[in-house]
Amino acid sequence: MMISKHLEVIMMKLAFSIAKRFLLSAKKQTIIIILGIAVGVSVQVFIGALINGLQVNLIDTAIGSQSQITISHQNEDLYIDDYEQIIEQLNQNNQLTEVAPSITSSGRLSNTEESENIVFKGFNLSQADGIYQFEEKLTENSSLPNEVNQVALGIGLKETFNLSIGDTLNYTDNSNPANPPTTMTIVGFLDFKSVDLNNAWMISTLETSQSILGLNEDQTQNIETQLKDVFLADELSKDIITQLNNDDIRAITWIQRNEELLSGLNGQSVSSLMIQIFVIISVVLGISSVLAITVLQKSKQLGILKAMGIKDKDASKIFLFEGFLLGVFGAIIGIFLGIALLYAFDVFADTGIPITIDLGFIALSAGIAITASTIAALSPAIKSSKLNVIEVIRNG
Repeated sequence: MMISKHLEVIMMKLAFSIAKRFLLSAKKQTIIIILGIAVGVSVQVFIGALINGLQVNLIDTAIGSQSQITISHQNEDLYIDDYEQIIEQLNQNNQLTEVAPSITSSGRLSNTEESENIVFKGFNLSQADGIYQFEEKLTENSSLPNEVNQVALGIGLKETFNLSIGDTLNYTDNSNPANPPTTMTIVGFLDFKSVDLNNAWMISTLETSQSILGLNEDQTQNIETQLKDVFLADELSKDIITQLNNDDIRAITWIQRNEELLSGLNGQSVSSLMIQIFVIISVVLGISSVLAITVLQKSKQLGILKAMGIKDKDASKIFLFEGFLLGVFGAIIGIFLGIALLYAFDVFADTGIPITIDLGFIALSAGIAITASTIAALSPAIKSSKLNVIEVIRNG
């Protein structure tokens, strides 16, 4: 038994050594195949990283600074009671990265000269900053509200009213238009990088919104959240409803609000997959056809080896090892070429798309290339095992 295993190891080493010799004996052909595999791997790495970066950019732009699951009352006209208890329950869910109460209303902002319809957002700002990154959006010398009736405005409203820090404006909420206006003190300006938001948003503390709308301290309109994995929003929303066990509560996901965006992201993923599949097919066909020719080129050597006693299965291993070696070197060169393409694209294209090197994806691309190359060698390997020694010697 030990002798048999030892002999098998020896034959394996012999097949591997012969495979190397066959590849080195036709260096130009070997280099061309390796470069073909390398190009295929580099395309996989480049396209995969580019589309992944584009998806990250789209997600960050579209939903990165907004609620990804919003919890509210089933009746749009009613508010959530005991919201702090609900937030405490939600904070136990390790799939949620941010949880913050909010109130949204609309009204009119005015002074003696100008009047504008605006959206009024009340937040627990320390919690909401993790979602909206308000601190990063503040302009110079601005601050976030920390007292009742202090507000921060979009920079578009600053220009409309010609405001400075410390100025005051009157706000009348549409829910109670008969009530006297509330005087708001401006403590900051925000640049949301959106003309619509800059011209419409006024933010303040949750207490300010509660006071204007006549709510209790334990009432809020929405509880906004962000997730570790945004694509699990639908599944997590169901888990949240089950966890809260409250028939008055509903959960709306970013997917429900942005179905077209999700469709676009799925389309990108499918296109990336299709490109990679066709690249793999081309690599397999190329290697298979070239190695099939190699079987004919090396038929005399194979005939001699078989006449010397090498078994059919060991002869077939020669070509499997060739495919494996071609895949390994092609994958290594392809990875470096793909990273170089990504670097050149990032430097010269200047698209603003974040390019990240995903080591897991690179390892997967390399593994696929090596596996595909080895599988491509199966047909030539089978063909070599069927070579008849007598026919090879007879035909010279």
